[in-house]
Amino acid sequence: MLPFIDDILRYDSLSIVGLEKNTGKTECLKYVLDRLPVQDKHIAVTSIGIDGETVDQVTRTQKPEIVLREGMYFGTSEMHYRQRRLVSELIDVSDENTSLGRVVTARALTSGKILLSGPSSASSLKRWMGEMRQAGIDLVVIDGALSRMSSASPAVSQSMILATGAAYSANMSTLVSKTAHIVDLVNLDLTSDANVKVLLPLDQGVWSIDSQGNLKALDAITSLSRDIHFEGMEDCQTLYVAGALVDGFLEKVRKNKSLKQVELVVRDFTKIFVTPQQFRLFHKAGGRIHVLQKSKLIAVTVNPTSPSGYVLDSDTLCNKLSEAIGLPVYDLLKNKD
Repeated sequence: MLPFIDDILRYDSLSIVGLEKNTGKTECLKYVLDRLPVQDKHIAVTSIGIDGETVDQVTRTQKPEIVLREGMYFGTSEMHYRQRRLVSELIDVSDENTSLGRVVTARALTSGKILLSGPSSASSLKRWMGEMRQAGIDLVVIDGALSRMSSASPAVSQSMILATGAAYSANMSTLVSKTAHIVDLVNLDLTSDANVKVLLPLDQGVWSIDSQGNLKALDAITSLSRDIHFEGMEDCQTLYVAGALVDGFLEKVRKNKSLKQVELVVRDFTKIFVTPQQFRLFHKAGGRIHVLQKSKLIAVTVNPTSPSGYVLDSDTLCNKLSEAIGLPVYDLLKNKD
């Protein structure tokens, strides 16, 4: 058993996020669920998308099915709850509707296969997780959806696993570079406790904090504005972007001499939508980006095979990516024990 299973148990929640379809996210979820100590821990699992299908609806490739073990709790839609192939005890039926019906929470009384399609938004997912904790659940495992990194937000889960692979890029150097960029964002340092206290309640706009600790809303500036002018910002120590951080805003901050020493703060890494090039230029110029919240990146897994059949060398890929990110990287199909 790989060592990151023990690391997972240090947290109350885990998100498994694929950087692209067919990067091995479901295989990773299966690996984790098969090895968690259900005899010692109360474990619940759900998905913010749909997982457990035998065939991918987009690429038409075969997918591993989700098998829950006896004693595991799960959240899925009414439609997929009716299709379950296990005996279960009904715990709750939510008031919230998804496109596949209400979310049903149940406990598996036998091992069996299940399609997971739980809460469809980050806010409803957080509510469901809160209900699970109140019910005595020790660990919630969340299967993330394609291009919806919100399920991996630190506001949702304490820890995460990234799944990457040849489907993300068939060029090994590009794959390593693109994955390393995401890892850099996940691992951004936290801002000060004082900043967290002041800024965390603010969920809109752009704000500045001067050397005296005074907080000011920059009403004429949004992070998505094309025409951004920073004026009277010579005493700005911290610049907080409550929404999305994009290339244009980051470039304006980098080129403004009065903001050369400023600390740029975002809520968490899921709010950052900048290219690796702009990110590198900003840091090369001495810029600092910090976050209010962060998750612990427990592991990175790889699927060296793309849906088109292109195969990268697994050992080379794992070694190069591990060197680039400073973390162990695993091909779970080669490490099934």
